[in-house]
Amino acid sequence: MSIDTVPPLISAQINYLLSHCPFSVKLEDEMTLQVEQMWSGCKNPNFLDRFTLAIPYCLDHIKWDVTFNAMYPLAAPDVIFGPEDEGFQPYAGGTGKSSKNSLANWNRDPSQLHSLIVELRDAYMEYQRRRIGEVDDERVKFEISTMLSREDRVLIMSVSSEFRLFHCLGIEMFMSLGTDKPEEVKFAVPLLDMDLNRLVAGSTWRHPQKVYLQVIFPVGKKYSSVPPPPRLKLISSPELKALFSTEDLKLPTWMDGMCTAEYLPNLEQMLNSQIKDAVSSIEIRRKFIQSLAPHLGRPIEADPVFCRKAAFLCSSGVFTFQHFNSHGAPVKSPTLSEYPWSPRWNPSEKADRIFDFLADEALNFKKYSNQVNQQ
Repeated sequence: MSIDTVPPLISAQINYLLSHCPFSVKLEDEMTLQVEQMWSGCKNPNFLDRFTLAIPYCLDHIKWDVTFNAMYPLAAPDVIFGPEDEGFQPYAGGTGKSSKNSLANWNRDPSQLHSLIVELRDAYMEYQRRRIGEVDDERVKFEISTMLSREDRVLIMSVSSEFRLFHCLGIEMFMSLGTDKPEEVKFAVPLLDMDLNRLVAGSTWRHPQKVYLQVIFPVGKKYSSVPPPPRLKLISSPELKALFSTEDLKLPTWMDGMCTAEYLPNLEQMLNSQIKDAVSSIEIRRKFIQSLAPHLGRPIEADPVFCRKAAFLCSSGVFTFQHFNSHGAPVKSPTLSEYPWSPRWNPSEKADRIFDFLADEALNFKKYSNQVNQQ
């Protein structure tokens, strides 16, 4: 996004919002707060004073239009919510608590827009909870009553040797309505009451790493003694994939008559086990890379945190010339996906077998290169 033509006072508000947004959790598909588009609402089209915000909520985005006035940049903006949220009126009434809001106390402080969006998002979360609480579906009401016992938590997290407090958002809910699709209630349930950032020594993760369970219930008007299971999906921060992938995890079976509160303990126990194994695997890979050094020399590049990659420069015999193909590109061996490996071998045995395998492959590659050179 270019902000060269954004009035300076408005630009300062946008920059502060994007830099300090507390719910930039960076989930899959880049689920961060984003400015999607900007346009002008004044006579001079070179001044961009209106934009659409895509705000992360319930593992998706809600989109609000924020409209400043370039001619009066110190004035508070208007915020236009989506067409499906006509009932969302956070400041309706104008008395009591609703009169003490960020819009009523607007000033030139660059943090004002940030405070407003955080305030509105919190109000939107309460609005969605009220909507879902009014749904005429006994199953959904029961799910809400059991899941809300998982109260918000505060974690102490270590980032760059400094201890900071991060507020773990509680369960988020969303009611989807539409004429072309059935009504659904979505829950985003944060899992694992632990600081994942501190599990991996030396990690450069800037944001708290989280795992969520998305639970989607259809809204039904009729009572069913055996309601169908909800749609379930495990979603994590994309950086967490360097440690382990939730996509490879098979979710526990949802039993008949089960509710989410009963489902979560088994799921979290399984996740805990997977994460512990993933952390232990880092040290196993580290020892394996160290065991390769006596055979291949010190690695010229290596992943020091997760130990998933290492590059060695070694030789086998003498190559007098660099070989090129008919297109002038250097000849490279194909990726070797089949090689001797067993988790039962200790690191030194793994290294010995890999070295012998690479020595044979080097001879094969040399023959292949000579054949390409003769063509």
